[in-house]
Amino acid sequence: MEIASTVAELRSWSRSLRCAPGHSIGLVPTMGAFHAGHASLIRAARAACSHVAVSLFVNPTQFGPSEDFSRYPRSFDADCALAEREGVDLLFTPAVEEMYPEGAATFVEVEGLGQRLDGASRPGHFRGVATVVAKLLIAAEPDFAFFGQKDAAQVAVLRQLARDLRLDVEIVVCAIVREPDGLALSSRNAYLTAAERRQALALSRAVGTVEALVAGGERRADLLITAARDVLAAEPAIRIDYVEMVDWARLEPVAVAAPGTLFAVAAWVGGTRLIDNAILK
Repeated sequence: MEIASTVAELRSWSRSLRCAPGHSIGLVPTMGAFHAGHASLIRAARAACSHVAVSLFVNPTQFGPSEDFSRYPRSFDADCALAEREGVDLLFTPAVEEMYPEGAATFVEVEGLGQRLDGASRPGHFRGVATVVAKLLIAAEPDFAFFGQKDAAQVAVLRQLARDLRLDVEIVVCAIVREPDGLALSSRNAYLTAAERRQALALSRAVGTVEALVAGGERRADLLITAARDVLAAEPAIRIDYVEMVDWARLEPVAVAAPGTLFAVAAWVGGTRLIDNAILK
């Protein structure tokens, strides 16, 4: 596995492969602190592409002033080991100064979408995400970019970005990976105490409740949202950020659930903000 730390190295690696017949490049953008969810993205990329690059960069511009940038989990050596085990061809590990050189003044804003769901709760978050992913896609020139469904709102923003900028890349969405008890894997789960870890299961229970009601024929969004809120309210320590039923492409609320509707929930468990969702069938 190669390790690159500059955009020039990443671009050179990608362009050197363009000469090889039958090549395809998969990019897995990450902020590190790898877990089984990241491994599943890498495996999906390996299955679909001849070469796989993974970026490992804790992006400061997607964190608000009072958020957890300074304490976000960082485990570089363990991340390198997992990437190598999973067959990554190139690991891109830039410094902040490489991605945002002195005097940098250009940011990418996806109007509308960028202010919904997590964008409403975390002003500027999706601007930071869109900016760094645009930089990565321009540098790596991948054929495919792989993201987890857990970040479904982010996926909607990035799909719009790729369409609007006419980027020649397919955004691939991979299923949420969960612990055996249902908790969606997240690097931020490391913040949870044992008690908070148990309380956090209310998010996956809320998702499961909505899925079961939809399977039973319920379609009214207000009733589905109320049922999910009731599940979350059973854990008094949980503070709800949002519980929404939205069109996945536009992230706008819907009155009636349909195939492909996104049910999404975000809540604080202690000092940790967690998200979960389901694409309804």
